[in-house]
Amino acid sequence: MTDDPLGPLDPDFAVNFQRDDRRPPCQLYLISPLDVTGGFPDRLARALDAGPVAAFQFRVKDVDQHQAARLAEPLQRLCAERDVAFIVNDSVSLAKRLGADGVHLGQEDGDPREARAILGPSVQIGVTCHDSRHLAMEAGEAGADYVAFGGFYPTTTKEVKHRPEPVILSWWSAVFELPAVAIGGITPANAAPLVAAGADFLAVSGAVWSGDEAAAVRAFAAVLEPGSR
Repeated sequence: MTDDPLGPLDPDFAVNFQRDDRRPPCQLYLISPLDVTGGFPDRLARALDAGPVAAFQFRVKDVDQHQAARLAEPLQRLCAERDVAFIVNDSVSLAKRLGADGVHLGQEDGDPREARAILGPSVQIGVTCHDSRHLAMEAGEAGADYVAFGGFYPTTTKEVKHRPEPVILSWWSAVFELPAVAIGGITPANAAPLVAAGADFLAVSGAVWSGDEAAAVRAFAAVLEPGSR
């Protein structure tokens, strides 16, 4: 649990929450598996062709930037062909090298202001804010284009130290226009409460890449379709 100086949220806040109709419907935000070698570009193409995807985050670890760039290039091309935003995880320098559409920063990955100075005004900058409204407000003040809360559910993709309640999405959506991304163990079966709570994007990885990626994207599309809940 993050030490949030704003204190706990009133759980009843979510009971009265109604999503602002002026906000776009919640969208799917794919995150790559750590291994994007071999036939992964074909899997990505199948996923992107199976249903609406707003963004794809390139997330690899323990490879140098030259190798990362080689792995990213075919994936970035697939996204560009389908008008899907290509976001680089953690690395401002790799995002700049690739001319990526955005970069996603963890709390230890640098200041959004510095990223903005390096990447320019049109690049999307997202920031991980765990379960902290305070961190999210700081990210917004620093010029982030979206904030990410999570993990909401257990996941094997990465170690989860922070477990927010969906009400944080309701509070954020009611107070700020900046989009909020929900992340952490999200599947088609458990996504609906996060959408109802006010998430603008669902960031998903294992639920798509651990099986039939096209079927998973179609299942998420059914949950995200307006009026389906």
